[in-house]
Amino acid sequence: MVSRIATSAAGLLFASAASAFTAQRGNVAPVRTGSSSLSMGLKSSLLKKAAQYPVATAAAGAAVVGTAAVKVVLDRPSRTYNEGSVAKEYDAWTQDGILEYYWGEHIHLGYYDEEEMEAGYKKKDFIEAKYDFIDEMMKFGGIDAEADAGAKVLDVGCGFGGTSRYLADKLGPNAEVTGITLSPNQVKRGTELAEERGLTNAKFQVMNALEMDFPDNSFDIVWACESGEHMPDKEAYINEMMRVLKPGGKYVMATWCQRDDREKAFDKKDKRDLRFLYEEWTHPYFISIEAYEELIDATKLMGPVKTADWCEPTIASWRHSIWVGIFDPRGWIFKPTKYLKCVRDAYCLERMHRAFKRGLMEYGMFAATKKKDV
Repeated sequence: MVSRIATSAAGLLFASAASAFTAQRGNVAPVRTGSSSLSMGLKSSLLKKAAQYPVATAAAGAAVVGTAAVKVVLDRPSRTYNEGSVAKEYDAWTQDGILEYYWGEHIHLGYYDEEEMEAGYKKKDFIEAKYDFIDEMMKFGGIDAEADAGAKVLDVGCGFGGTSRYLADKLGPNAEVTGITLSPNQVKRGTELAEERGLTNAKFQVMNALEMDFPDNSFDIVWACESGEHMPDKEAYINEMMRVLKPGGKYVMATWCQRDDREKAFDKKDKRDLRFLYEEWTHPYFISIEAYEELIDATKLMGPVKTADWCEPTIASWRHSIWVGIFDPRGWIFKPTKYLKCVRDAYCLERMHRAFKRGLMEYGMFAATKKKDV
């Protein structure tokens, strides 16, 4: 009975709110008498029940108001991009250990094939999905463990180096993998993990991807996985990666993109949702798959660009990220000072899922080979 009264009270609150929005100074079309009587009867019934169970009614009202208040807080972005914000946030994520506890060594989405999605994505090991993503990205970029053994590789935006170490191991001891990031804490952690595994061919350093210190034509492979999102100058980001790639070298990139708005402009909801996604996880802005392809073509250094939208095989990662935290709370439960941050991150994960689901966001994949005569 208490549950029914709580539901009824909540219904009354929503009904009253609806009345407030519809009863605008005579600008409303006449309402039929039968419908009005029915509405009055329903409100009368709800009011009687509310009077009979005042405690339940108050609790339900408080719950509704509380939920609305929490949503208002969560809808207000807390980590707007500015100079230094990317390094600061990734230093914090690395130091608190929560991200590494759940995501393992890889700060990127996972890959789920059709069979795994049909069986239920939660049945797949969350971290295994990330290794599968790397393998699929290698295939997409035409990178082969045997053919590219001994390659000199640059991992742009390496996180704490999970992919760098994986490639260093996969391509063999003669390969040289360099990972760059803005976060000193990520460099420290990446180096520690490489030493633990005896991977002397994986190195990490703090460097701005928009102003790399490497000479032209330095690397056989340039790899960029989910780093473009944080770049304040997408053109400089692309130009620098093309510059340091050797002629004949392979380039592969994965990055979150917004849909191309040149054919269909963003509406108010689109703009509001994008602004939240920019500002909650310190992104300056996103661009479309088409815009990235145009930037690569504009360098005149690359051969044909292969592109794809990997939304379908990656979208499960957003909600899977939330579920692993629910199934195993040990990564955050003993860190009360991080509770609000965890709630905000979970909320943003859900907002990301919905944005990808409705096509506002796309998961951009790019692969190209640098021309040999440049």
